Amino acid sequence: QHMLKDFFIVGLGSFFGGGARFAVSKIVQSWTTLPFPLGTFAVNILGCLLIGFFSGLNYGSGWMNAQTKLILTTGFCGGFTTFSTFMNENASLLKDGNYTWTALYIVGSLIVGFVAVVIGHQLAKAIS
Repeated sequence: QHMLKDFFIVGLGSFFGGGARFAVSKIVQSWTTLPFPLGTFAVNILGCLLIGFFSGLNYGSGWMNAQTKLILTTGFCGGFTTFSTFMNENASLLKDGNYTWTALYIVGSLIVGFVAVVIGHQLAKAIS
């Protein structure tokens, strides 16, 4: 019973996260003609910031119950960000011989993504 309820909560969050990913990625990608997948990079970094923020709200603030955290983190952020697309785009960059863009995408995603999670935590702590 509880597992089924959580399943639908995550599914609802994922639905909206996936839709938002599609829209944001397409809009951001339209801003560049570079082979760099800026749209996916942007949603993944924004997703890191959001999950850091949502997770940070639980630090003694009492702003979120377990189900709200589930829909926002596992649901929305899980649907919004995309590891498989990130990997596929890296494979495409390599196939096309874009070694510099591949390295920048991988290293930049890891470093900037981690920094975004930390910033999200700090923002949440600041308002708690």
